[in-house]
Amino acid sequence: MHDYSRRRFLEESMLAATAALAVGGGSQLLAAEKKEQKRVSASPNEKLRVAIVGVNGRGQSHMSGFARPDCEVTYICDADEDVGQTRCEAMAKKQNGRMPKYVRDMRAIFDDKEVDIVSTATPNHWHALCSIWAIQAGKDVYVEKPVSHNVSEGRRIVEAARKYNKICQTGTQCRSMPGTIAAIEYVQSGKIGAVKVGRGLCYKTRKSIGPRGTYEIPSSVDYNLWAGPAPMSPLTRPKFHYDWHWQWECGNGDLGNQGIHQMDVARWGLGANSLCNAVYSYGGRFGYEDAGETANTQVVACDYGDKSLVFEVRGLTTDALKGAKVGVIFEGTDGYVVLTSYNDGAAFDPKGNLVAKFGASKDGKDSSHFGNFIDAVRSRKYTDLNADILEGHLSSALCHLGNISYRLGTLMSMGDAKDKLKDSVASETFSRFAQHLKDNDVSESTQLRFGQALTLDPQKEVFVGNSQADAMLTRDYRAPFVVPKAGQV
Repeated sequence: MHDYSRRRFLEESMLAATAALAVGGGSQLLAAEKKEQKRVSASPNEKLRVAIVGVNGRGQSHMSGFARPDCEVTYICDADEDVGQTRCEAMAKKQNGRMPKYVRDMRAIFDDKEVDIVSTATPNHWHALCSIWAIQAGKDVYVEKPVSHNVSEGRRIVEAARKYNKICQTGTQCRSMPGTIAAIEYVQSGKIGAVKVGRGLCYKTRKSIGPRGTYEIPSSVDYNLWAGPAPMSPLTRPKFHYDWHWQWECGNGDLGNQGIHQMDVARWGLGANSLCNAVYSYGGRFGYEDAGETANTQVVACDYGDKSLVFEVRGLTTDALKGAKVGVIFEGTDGYVVLTSYNDGAAFDPKGNLVAKFGASKDGKDSSHFGNFIDAVRSRKYTDLNADILEGHLSSALCHLGNISYRLGTLMSMGDAKDKLKDSVASETFSRFAQHLKDNDVSESTQLRFGQALTLDPQKEVFVGNSQADAMLTRDYRAPFVVPKAGQV
């Protein structure tokens, strides 16, 4: 176990104790203990020292988020040296010439006691281990969505944050958007009646990522550090960065990429504070053959007893549903609410007449989510967070559950799938799914993958009577990049 804070404290305490015995006193030992127990000041005049890990894509937003008078980014870490060095220069411009130090290996950051916060926007497969190591080293953490690459990893971050009393914010910034907050309050107030379905949408066109082959790793990348917990497999996609999202070893498809935002809002609005009772998924990668492995067209249905969370991914050209493409629809007995962006939405009566509006894009700022995190770091209360790590774990896990069902599925014809769902509330969703494929000239003879219907114990976060599915709740790790098991954080 890589418990950096305990290891360093024990080393310093032993040295201090030896010195104290030599002079007949314990003042140095007490000083060492006091230093270890130091807490972040509540004063905004004291700068918080921030390290950002992973800065090729979303990490640039983290750079802007922490470019605040009360913070200083002191480290930039990226396995791609060219990217990291470039971002150091960009960060210096954001903070009046103060240049962060570039490091390739995040472990160098964890050993620096002057770092207060680690903010991570690495590829998905690194999110959990980076967060856990940082927490063990005494840092507060801001971790991008999805917080994990598999279900077990998310729960391990929660365990670590609680054990070490650290603040850990999930990068689902919709939780801090005024318009979304108002819409969720409206849904939960009962103004659209009993909400039976929360429907997340990721209608986002994704093109082919190019043919599968064997490609060279960029010379600026330390591939051992980039791969970390994942296997160091040959590169089979033409584009090294970003396109890992569509391969299982490192990514989770659009369900866990864009979709996690809308999955989170849908779960939030439903008031679902655990994993679901059951899940199934169907879909496929349609329209082209490429190096991608994840579904580009997918439906996930999560059973919460008297209500359902349904998620739709469409990576081919498609029309909006009730005005939303990347958004959430709450379907109530007396109306519905549609969120069409991270911050904007509206409520309608059963006939489609506008009843209320929520938000305006001008007040939907990403910076407010980072600000909420900083406030909680000052207060030392994780309950002050808008998106505590527990919320991030639950929503990320729902994405993973859907992908597990999908990956364990079998190929079947569109007709057989339609028959399988014809007597259920899911038949309407399937009809639109099938029409979408037809509109994109996908042959009706094309088979889809219909996932296993999986039952869960939502409290234990395991499947019921399915060892094959349980095995997919975690993964095999490549030493020394091993995510701890339950109870070992």
